[in-house]
Amino acid sequence: MKKYIYELIEDPADDDSLSKYVRSFIALLIVLNVLAIIFESIESIGIPYRTFLNAFEIISVVAFILLTVASSFVYIAEQEAKTKSFSNIPEAMWWGVVTLTTVGYGDVYPETFWGKILGAVIALLGVGMIALPAGILGSGFVDELRSKREAEKICPHCGKSIDDHKES
Repeated sequence: MKKYIYELIEDPADDDSLSKYVRSFIALLIVLNVLAIIFESIESIGIPYRTFLNAFEIISVVAFILLTVASSFVYIAEQEAKTKSFSNIPEAMWWGVVTLTTVGYGDVYPETFWGKILGAVIALLGVGMIALPAGILGSGFVDELRSKREAEKICPHCGKSIDDHKES
């Protein structure tokens, strides 16, 4: 069954519009299945959905504010260069997205001294924006596992219950 599904998704020779919709629907189901597995693993470790979603909401808001402010500043700094790349703030936002996510396509880049300085600072903030939440989430996982282990009184060396050690 899996082999048939993968062949259906990957078969570019079939240009029938119905099969394109079927392939898109199956791809959507696969993505939803992966998301379900991710949320199930988060819950099995003990972190409730709400905690995970709260962290995601905070990160999203901070990223949007940072993107807006960074793009506006670079737009202002690049006005003396009069390049087409930064002719308005929404076009500067493309550069901001690429820089903050550390993708760095190179299609748009600042040309002025202050634009380059802002670009370097914004690139570093982008790395921090990814690394800091990852560290916080990892720390949360470790704390949750530690509290579960202490609550269940599990031996850190062998993984058996401490009550089992007392009986033997």
